[in-house]
Amino acid sequence: MQKITIAIDGYSSTGKSTLAKRLATALDYVYVDTGAMYRAVTLYALTNKFIGNSEDIASLIAELPNIDLKFVPNNTLGKSEMFLNGENVEKEIRTMMVSEHVSKIAAIKEVRWLLVNMQQQMGKEKGIVMDGRDIGTVVFPDAELKIFMTASPNTRATRRYKELLDRGEEVSFEEVLENVQKRDFIDSTREESPLRKAEDAIEFDNSDMGLDEQFGRIHDYTLRVIAQQN
Repeated sequence: MQKITIAIDGYSSTGKSTLAKRLATALDYVYVDTGAMYRAVTLYALTNKFIGNSEDIASLIAELPNIDLKFVPNNTLGKSEMFLNGENVEKEIRTMMVSEHVSKIAAIKEVRWLLVNMQQQMGKEKGIVMDGRDIGTVVFPDAELKIFMTASPNTRATRRYKELLDRGEEVSFEEVLENVQKRDFIDSTREESPLRKAEDAIEFDNSDMGLDEQFGRIHDYTLRVIAQQN
C-alpha cells in the first residue's frame, strides 16, 4: 500500500512522542522525534555556555554547522536514541535544565531553518511519523494526516512530574507546572514557526484518556486515512 506522511503536533507533555512511536511501530513506519533534535541543540548551547547565566546567541548560530545530530537505533531498547556529535545524549536532553531552555532555543530562526531542512530530508520517501510543534504547518504542510494533541496544563504537568521523578530528578510539581505554562507561551507566541493547529489537522484532547484508548482511536483513524489514499 502507498505510504503516507503523519504529522503530530501539540503542546509539551501531551504524549506526542509516546503515541507517535507506537503508531510508527504498528505501521512499520519511521519515527522521528523532532523535540529531541531541539533538545540536543539546547544541550550543546548549555554545555558551551551560550545560554544559562548569560546569553551569546550569535556564537551559537555561528556554531550550528558544527552540530551533528543523528538518531541511532538501540536494539536492546527497541528505539532510536539521539547522538550529538557522536555522543549518546538521550539521557541528558531529557533533564529539567534542558526543558527550561529548549523553547528559547527553538525560537531562534537559524536553528529552525537548520532542523526543518534535516526533517524534510528525513521524510522525502514518506512512510514517516514525525512529532513536534510545526510539523503539519511548516515541515510537512502537505502531510496526508495531521494530528494536533492537547491536554490541560495540570494534566500535562502531572505527567511530566512523574517522568522526572522516575528518572531521579529532584523537582517540585510547582516548578514543572510553571515550566509547562512558560513553554506553552513561548511556543505559541514566537515569531518563527509558532505552535498552532493546522487548519486541516484533527484536534485530539487526551486529558482523560489512557494510553491504550488514545492509541486505539488514532490507530483506527490512521488506517482509514491510509485506505482512502489507496
